[in-house]
Amino acid sequence: MNKSVYKIRLKKDDLVIVRSGKYKGKSGKITATHPSLNKVTVEGINIVKKHVKPNRSNPQGAIVEITKPIWVSKVGIADPANNQPDRIGYKIDKDGNKTRIFKKSGKEIHLPKVSEKRSEK
Repeated sequence: MNKSVYKIRLKKDDLVIVRSGKYKGKSGKITATHPSLNKVTVEGINIVKKHVKPNRSNPQGAIVEITKPIWVSKVGIADPANNQPDRIGYKIDKDGNKTRIFKKSGKEIHLPKVSEKRSEK
């Protein structure tokens, strides 16, 4: 088994568009990255049905739909300016801060702000 860890430029909560394969043209948000597999999990993409044996949580057994990882090379980050998949580059400013940029437009990539709501238990 290959023990290398791949450098994945995509991050969790990035909006991506699938470039090739069965789900070409579909978009979704990254829910997890898998650097050792060189794959990412995208919500609503690569959904498979898994048969589950009867157990305590499913006494009858069930057919469960789960989302499987997809290769990083098959997805590209969505550029909000033209809604097309793009590649990611890096730019280092004079202060030494490293920021991600879109390769085509050269604009910075900003993650959408997620409002964190924690339930008090």
